[in-house]
Amino acid sequence: MAMPGSLGEWLDFIEQHHPEPIALGLDRVAVVLARLGARLSCPVIAVGGTNGKGSTCAMLESVLRAAGYRSGLYTSPHLLRYNERVRLDGQEAGDAALCEAFAAVERARGDVALTYFEFGTLAAIWLFARSRLDAVILEIGLGGRLDAVNVIDSDCAVLTSIGIDHVEFLGGTRESIGKEKAGIFRPGRPAVVADPDPPGSVHDEGARIGARLLLLGRDFGYRSDPTQWGFWGPNGQRSGMAHPALRGAVQLRNAAGALCALDALRERLPVSMRDVRRGLADVSLAGRFQVLPGRPRVILDVAHNPQAARTLGENLAANGFAGRTIAVFGMLRDKDISGVARELAPAFTDWRVASLAGPRGTPAADLARALEGAGVRVPIAQHPSPAEAYAAAEAAASEDDKIVVFGSFVTVGEVMAYLDRGRKGLDG
Repeated sequence: MAMPGSLGEWLDFIEQHHPEPIALGLDRVAVVLARLGARLSCPVIAVGGTNGKGSTCAMLESVLRAAGYRSGLYTSPHLLRYNERVRLDGQEAGDAALCEAFAAVERARGDVALTYFEFGTLAAIWLFARSRLDAVILEIGLGGRLDAVNVIDSDCAVLTSIGIDHVEFLGGTRESIGKEKAGIFRPGRPAVVADPDPPGSVHDEGARIGARLLLLGRDFGYRSDPTQWGFWGPNGQRSGMAHPALRGAVQLRNAAGALCALDALRERLPVSMRDVRRGLADVSLAGRFQVLPGRPRVILDVAHNPQAARTLGENLAANGFAGRTIAVFGMLRDKDISGVARELAPAFTDWRVASLAGPRGTPAADLARALEGAGVRVPIAQHPSPAEAYAAAEAAASEDDKIVVFGSFVTVGEVMAYLDRGRKGLDG
């Protein structure tokens, strides 16, 4: 059979390749990686956690690039283009490079069935191995211990937070989830834990394997006031820094985790105070409390579990006055919809709920019932898609209102695509 040609054809191929969309385990990935012969000879930082992974990865990349290092960054999922998942020296990988990488994986896999995520992870590693990089940052997809990314032995692990999510794979308690996420730790290597109250399982797993645990509040931390912040860690203190360009109080914690990781790797990847300042000032990441220019104020946030919803609510409360705050809300059915609804029930004066397409999508009617069950008594309007929900919210909003798009990468991605089309129509 001839191999796919375009990137779109490759993505269709790898999506249909494995009977299950998620099949945790490292055996298949390890076999194909060995056949690929791809080796990462530079320092590797693995970033896991329930929330804050994308922000921490973006800050690590930005500081390393400010210091002049050539970096590779692998993240998931994407908002608009698959290319967003693989970045080389600050730029999205091109279609041709991704197609070449997919072809290399396809030739190597033989009769081994790979999931979409496993295929993409191996392709990213193959590209990084060929790109003469100074550092690689890998975001863990789901959990940690059995996630495909964990096939790589990282030089430093970062655990951003432990919340309740993906319970069908990781268990329904912070203890069980923490143990799975601590599976990215390695013996004798630094493991940065940026959760302020990690479950005991994280400590236990770190001690069991002999990882060098670096704990928030014990081994590193931060202090802040409205105009600046300071960090202290394994390599001393940095003070008088401007707040990171990413918005929200939680970003200081993410930044502290990133700086602690860089402190732990300072002998191989030294960065100066100037690099840190410039990197944190220049960092950007779509969909993480992203405030768009103009009026009404539009905020995009991929919050899709109760912990992230709580952070979104705190950020909204600190974001200044609005006449009305209108929610554009869509979630996947395997998420804790009721938990998110309870966290954000008081935050909005109007709700525009949207059905998401596909087998994992939740119909708008189900979202409306969850909101009513969480105590929402303000208007709830139902729409066939996030784009239509956003268009209706925009039409109803005045200049002093806020529109907040959240609940899923899918929801935010569809609204971003609609905005990119210049609001020329929902079928454009």
